[in-house]
Amino acid sequence: MSKDISHILAAWDYSPSEYTVRIVKGDDGRDKIQVRMDLGLLQIEFHGRPDGQRPHDAESYLHYFQLRQRNHDSANPDGRPFVLETADCELLLREGVQYYHRYLSFWHLRLYELCARDTKRNLELFAFVREFGQSKREKLQFDQYRPYVTMMHTRAVATPLAELRQFDAAIQVVDSGIARIEEFLVDYQQQERSAQCYELQFLMRWREELMLKRDRKPPPPIAHGGPGDDLADDEIDAEPGPETINTESPSEQPADESSLRRRGSSRARKAKLSAQEILNGLRDQLQRAITEERYEEAARLRDQIAEQSKADTQE
Repeated sequence: MSKDISHILAAWDYSPSEYTVRIVKGDDGRDKIQVRMDLGLLQIEFHGRPDGQRPHDAESYLHYFQLRQRNHDSANPDGRPFVLETADCELLLREGVQYYHRYLSFWHLRLYELCARDTKRNLELFAFVREFGQSKREKLQFDQYRPYVTMMHTRAVATPLAELRQFDAAIQVVDSGIARIEEFLVDYQQQERSAQCYELQFLMRWREELMLKRDRKPPPPIAHGGPGDDLADDEIDAEPGPETINTESPSEQPADESSLRRRGSSRARKAKLSAQEILNGLRDQLQRAITEERYEEAARLRDQIAEQSKADTQE
């Protein structure tokens, strides 16, 4: 088998002005991400370490060193605390770049919850190195990216909420991101440079946009003039009043064409309401999953919402 990938590159043009990414089915049956670059491509796993490796049989070097730290400090409660060596930091930095490529790919693929999962992971990496790195230079080598990754994490968490018009929840997420970037500036005594912090200014502008969208009234429903279209939602949902209840036995009730049409229309409205209730339930579950940082479950729920919305549209 030829190792030349020229035929793959020839069939997939590279564009320097955009992030060119796609999902392909791997030989193992699992989805892979491919990123087109000027001299070739990257292939990235969806889960685990982006290159598919398991260093020291751990999910990643971060997991490996976290386990070493816990074991060391547990075995030496009164001794020298765990410290990351320079070589350890080099391994972690290269691994962090792999996750950067993946979360950026997830963002462009609109897989926001998976982007949130990986940005959260890299923020955890930065915190780990801040705590256990042995020099300020090595700590800053990681932590300098905290505002950017915080901004991307905030966008990835808030965007699905905004798309569902859950603006209050989205604004709360943005407020949290703003606070974390301001905390970064305080950590490095850079509060006076907040106006020059692109990530902070971006989130503040986006917050204003979300507030405007939240406060903007939705357009009135379009009247189609069909049977029942002139009824308000509460009228459709209401239980029948005494004047509408037929006390006759089923055999005595009229079965004319108009009554059958009315029954059919009523059943259709109830079925539609049931589908809407399902959709609303999925949206509530999605918001809870995002709030609780269960991002892979959130991604699955958003796929269900998309499928349910598509089915409702087709009906």
